[in-house]
Amino acid sequence: MALEELYREVILDHYRNPRHKGRLPGAHFHAEGQNPSCGDEFSLDLDVEAGEIVQVATQGQGCSISQASGSMMADISKGKTVDQVEEITSKFKLMMDIEEGENPVDPARPGAVLGDLEALQGVRKFPVRIKCADLPWATLADALEEAKAAQ
Repeated sequence: MALEELYREVILDHYRNPRHKGRLPGAHFHAEGQNPSCGDEFSLDLDVEAGEIVQVATQGQGCSISQASGSMMADISKGKTVDQVEEITSKFKLMMDIEEGENPVDPARPGAVLGDLEALQGVRKFPVRIKCADLPWATLADALEEAKAAQ
């Protein structure tokens, strides 16, 4: 199976079987985002304790790219510190912003591997869809700002 086909399967799996879907009960940090150009909507609940993301829940509707990106984002964020998630967010944004053919997630670079998120590299071929992949991450940044302000 070609790498591009494998990436497509990972995206479809996260879209069809989203991780951490739902709402969190009780007090938590919440953020919402929209992509008006295509109608994607994404919202996120975070439970942050002592600087660690202990629970994540996502809700939303939209294209497979935005919803799969949100599922992957929730999956990789749970159990990490806010600082770790901010570093992952930076690496994800770098991956989405570089020119085709360059690879910011080169496994030879320590700490560069983004797991399932690497499947979204192919979105760079369709610049208009990059906003779809970025929507959950922008929403996460808003929730993290709220969490940091509360500390």
